[in-house]
Amino acid sequence: MSGLLGARTCPGPGEASDLKSPRGARFREPLTEARFQQLFGDAEQEPELLAESRLSLLCRLWRRRARACSGPGAWRLLLARLPPLRWLPHYRWRAWLLGDAVAGVTVGIVHVPQGMAFALLTSVPPVFGLYTSFFPVLIYTLLGTGRHLSTGTFAVLSLMTGSAVERLVPEPLGGNLSGIEREQLDAQRVGAAAAMAFGSGALMLGMFALQLGVLSTFLSEPVVKALTSGAALHVLVSQLPSLLGLPLPRQIGCFALFKTLAAVLTALPRSNPAELTISALSLALLVPVKELNVRFRDRLPTPIPGEIVMVLLASVLCFTSSLDTRYNVQIVGLLPGGFPRPLLPNLAELPRIVADSLPVALVTFAVSASLASIYADKYSYTIDSNQELLAHGVSNLISSLFSCFPNSATLATTSLLVDAGGNTQLLRLRSTPPTLQLAGLFSCAVVLSVLLWLGPFFYYLPKVRERAGVGVAGRRGHMPGYGRSALLLCPKAVLACINISSMRQMFFQMQELPQLWRISRVDFAVWMVTWVAVVTLSVDLGLAVGVVFSMMTVVCRTQRVQCLALGLAEGTELYRPLRERHKLLQVPGLCILSYPTPLYFGTRGQFRRTLERHLGLREGGKETPKTDGPPDAVAEPIRVVVLDCSGITFADAAGAREVVQLSRRCRDAGIHLLLAQCNASVLGTLTQAGLLDRVTPEQLFVSVQDAAAHALERLESAGPKSCTVWV
Repeated sequence: MSGLLGARTCPGPGEASDLKSPRGARFREPLTEARFQQLFGDAEQEPELLAESRLSLLCRLWRRRARACSGPGAWRLLLARLPPLRWLPHYRWRAWLLGDAVAGVTVGIVHVPQGMAFALLTSVPPVFGLYTSFFPVLIYTLLGTGRHLSTGTFAVLSLMTGSAVERLVPEPLGGNLSGIEREQLDAQRVGAAAAMAFGSGALMLGMFALQLGVLSTFLSEPVVKALTSGAALHVLVSQLPSLLGLPLPRQIGCFALFKTLAAVLTALPRSNPAELTISALSLALLVPVKELNVRFRDRLPTPIPGEIVMVLLASVLCFTSSLDTRYNVQIVGLLPGGFPRPLLPNLAELPRIVADSLPVALVTFAVSASLASIYADKYSYTIDSNQELLAHGVSNLISSLFSCFPNSATLATTSLLVDAGGNTQLLRLRSTPPTLQLAGLFSCAVVLSVLLWLGPFFYYLPKVRERAGVGVAGRRGHMPGYGRSALLLCPKAVLACINISSMRQMFFQMQELPQLWRISRVDFAVWMVTWVAVVTLSVDLGLAVGVVFSMMTVVCRTQRVQCLALGLAEGTELYRPLRERHKLLQVPGLCILSYPTPLYFGTRGQFRRTLERHLGLREGGKETPKTDGPPDAVAEPIRVVVLDCSGITFADAAGAREVVQLSRRCRDAGIHLLLAQCNASVLGTLTQAGLLDRVTPEQLFVSVQDAAAHALERLESAGPKSCTVWV
């Protein structure tokens, strides 16, 4: 390359043998941007494209839309929006169906107790958690692109939704409600939760219409993990009243975690010994089962369903011992059979819940897109972030018509789904990887069987039927809009223990902090700031603080980059920073600078100060420039400067004007300015800012080597100078 023309300059005494030219042949002439466009570009076509009339552009757009509305275009659109049409014809039924069935049934069994438990976090009756474990899973199976993603109730979203529901529909101060008043309060809270699901679904559909799936790139992994870990601590503290049998109202707003802790400590002497005993026994069973499932995941045919076993055992114990009536143990209560009638949420509530629906929509998309990307990378397939917005938006929107609360992908059940799908004995013998496209249908079948048959089964038990009639004030076990209802005798303390045990994976994310500290201190700071904000303030405010702080770290890192002086590495055509431990050629009077950051309003001041320091420019005149060479090097005035623009990915109006002013100041100081390796966007911005009024097209070069060759020729024509080679 022509950058090696520096070999024609005169070396200093005793230094000629240290600098080796790799080829020593005759090199081509330096190539400018204008010459490159003449030889290889289509400069003549660009004015025609710019001069094309707006009418012709509209006509081309209309023809493109018309082609998209044709038969093949409609089929391609249908394939993009309904992923099963793409993968179902290639589904290997014999090889994959067993893994999908085992995984789906396993996750469906876990969905039943977790759905009821997370419904308590949402401040709605437990049966609505079962609805939220059915409709969204079915819809996402038809629309989602994450093959290994498990959707349904999620503790973080349930906590956020429950805080909003408690604020929108507060419980009366007295707290002593009759059966009818309790039903009316529950109906209002169900309506508020469904309205939030409707609002968040509508917002995600709006984001899909605007193709805002790219927003997932702004939700970094430290932000998402810190958000879920902080929210897990909120879930743990919020379940303490249920664990201890304390009928305390939920604290909402900022510092809710500390308010709840203070209230629990104050009311601790009034704890219910029976519920405290049930909680201790439940945790003593659930925690070891979780550990066994994790440690022996490769040996167990399927994970042990500790949650559903715990619910059944507690229900039988409560049924035989009458814990609810004898020891005042809070139980789940009515479990209606069948499905509710479709009902449009109260649209009058939408203006009140928009501010709460937006963070719910963002958390739904952040967690789901992050999980889908992790497993897509692991199993070598791609996801469409905009299609994920459509899938979760439609899922929340349609499920809200059936009184469901907001839903998303879940961490625990997604991991369980993948483990269960690949760990069956037959699949291990076949070495068949899990696909899990149909696992959601089997999970829905399990929840559907519970909804259709579990309620009527309990209804026909005489003792349960008698309590159900008493519990609903003479309604004899019926609820409007449902089938026969029964009284599920599972204590609420058991569901609280299920909530806490399901947070295990989120708590253990803190184990990654030492490794994150070693890899990136900035990411560690993002993780800690987000976690502290979530724990101290609230989940939605913590998310906002984390995203803003993460963006600020990006801006700050662009402020801290250094403008590097370059030299020619020995025996190569490469220009490297002078501070590196290489033998580099430095020509007196020539300065090659690389500015590796975008040039915008936030970095223009740093750009100006850095160039002034390297070139010795000041408003009052010229001073001795800074040198990055050895301490004993004699600083000579700069006559030619080459600015490597390859690291400037974009430039705004303020940055472009700064380059124009630099060219003027260099000309006034007698310094010849050369720009190298500008991308098309930066070059266009500089041209619009008037750069070509200050410099000629011959001062714009395709590469640093071409610009350096031209600079050496210019210096040689003014008089040969000695070159110095230093380490």
